[in-house]
Amino acid sequence: MSATVSKTDNGFSVSGYEKIDYKFAFVDNIFGVDRTELSQVYEKWGRVLCVLDSNMKNLYGEQIQQYFDHHGIPLVFHAMQVGETAKTIQSLLGICDAMTQFGIIRKEPVLVVGGGLVTDVAGFACACYRRNTNFIRIPTTLIGLIDASVSIKVAVNYGNYKNRLGAYHAPAWTFLDFAFLKTLPIAQVRNGFAEIIKISSCADLKTFDLLDKYCEQLINTGFGRTDGSDPAVRKAADEICYDAIYEMLKLETPNLHEIMLDRVIAYGHTWSPFHELQPNPPLRHGHAISIDMAYTATLALERGMLSSEEHTRLLNLFSRAGLSIDHPLYDDLAIEKGTAAILRTRDGSLRLAVPSPLGSCNFVNDFTVEGLQSTLKLHKSHAAKYPRAGAGLEAYVDSSDTGVPTEAHAASGTGSGKPISRHDSHEELLVQDACQDNGGVQDVVNASIPVAPAQA
Repeated sequence: MSATVSKTDNGFSVSGYEKIDYKFAFVDNIFGVDRTELSQVYEKWGRVLCVLDSNMKNLYGEQIQQYFDHHGIPLVFHAMQVGETAKTIQSLLGICDAMTQFGIIRKEPVLVVGGGLVTDVAGFACACYRRNTNFIRIPTTLIGLIDASVSIKVAVNYGNYKNRLGAYHAPAWTFLDFAFLKTLPIAQVRNGFAEIIKISSCADLKTFDLLDKYCEQLINTGFGRTDGSDPAVRKAADEICYDAIYEMLKLETPNLHEIMLDRVIAYGHTWSPFHELQPNPPLRHGHAISIDMAYTATLALERGMLSSEEHTRLLNLFSRAGLSIDHPLYDDLAIEKGTAAILRTRDGSLRLAVPSPLGSCNFVNDFTVEGLQSTLKLHKSHAAKYPRAGAGLEAYVDSSDTGVPTEAHAASGTGSGKPISRHDSHEELLVQDACQDNGGVQDVVNASIPVAPAQA
C-alpha cells in the first residue's frame, strides 16, 4: 500500500494505491504425500487450520489428514454445513470462532478447501478477522476452478439477497487441482461447463472449438479425470481449463473491484439473475446463464451480429452438453422484470455482452422491452427444434445445492424439462425484482424456500 497526503484549501487530501499480489498454481493431486507445495507453505507455521464443508470432509478428510501427518504438520478441521442455507453470517462467525480457538497468528494462512460457497464464506471470514487474515484457496468444483477462483470477491448471503455482505479479499495462493473433478457429480460438471462456454464464446474461439469437439466426453469423464479416460480428452481438457482461466484473469484483473460495468464475463448474466429463482425449485446457475446466453445469441442473430451458422453451433453445444436453452418461465415477465433490475445495477444502461462474432464480444445498449419480448418469441421457435424442446438435464437445484434435505426431487420430474410452477409470493417477486448482477454468480437468493415438487 502506498499513499500520499497533500494540503487543500480547507484540509487535506489522501491518495493511495493498494498492491494486490496473489498467485495460481496448477497442481495435480495436491494432497498426494509426494507433493510439497502445501507442506512448504505450512512448515513455517508448524500447523494448519483447514476450513471445508462436511461433504468434502467425508470425501477427502482422511486424505488431507494423511498428507499433513506425513509431513509432520498438526491439522485442525473446521467443517461447515453444505448448501446455500449455510452461506450466512452465522457460518462466518463459526469460522471466526474456529480461528480464535486455533489462535491464528496475524499472517498465518487459513487453508480453505471446497466449492465457491465455502471459499466465499471462509474468504469473507478471513477478510473480517483482524481486518485482514491470509488464506489459501483450493477450489474443488468446476465452477469453483474456472470461475470463482479467478475473482477476489468473498461474501455471505443476507436476508433474501445473495452475496449482499462481502468484501474484496485476495488469497495468498490458489492451488488448482482438477483431480477433484473425478468425484464431482456429472450435474455439477455440466453446471460448470456453462461458464467455460461463456468465456470462450466471447473471448477465445480456440477453446470454444475444443469444447465443441469433445463436449460429451468432457462431461462424462469429469474433464478426462475419471479412470479409463481417453488421453486425448484429458489433454484437451487441460488445455481448455488453462486457457479459460487465463482469459478470465486477463478480463478480470483490470477490474477486480468491478468499477467498469461493460464486462465481457457478464455474458449470460443479464436476465438470469431474475429468472434463476423463478422456477420452483430454482434452476442451477449454469442452466440459468445458458438460457440467457442462448437467448442473447438469438438477439445477436436477429441484429446481424452473429451468423446463422454461429448461432446454430452455439445452441447446439448447449443442447449437447445437456444445458438449458429455454424454459417455460423464461417469458415476457422475466424479460420485463429482469431488464428493469439489471438497468439499476448497470447505471441505467443495458450493457448486454453479445458474442459477435463467435470468440469475441460487443455490447448492446439500444433496446425496447417490447423488442426484447419479440426476440424471445423468435428464440423459442429456434429452441423448439432442439432435443427436449430446449430443456436441460438435471437443471434444478437439489439438497446438495441448497442444504435443505428433501425427498421431493425424485417424484417432481425436475429433470424432465416439464413446466413447473413459479415462485409467486409478492415478497419473493419483490426480492427478485431487486436482484443484483454479480458478473459470474447471481446476487439474489431466498434460502428459506424449500425445494418443492412441481405443481400439477
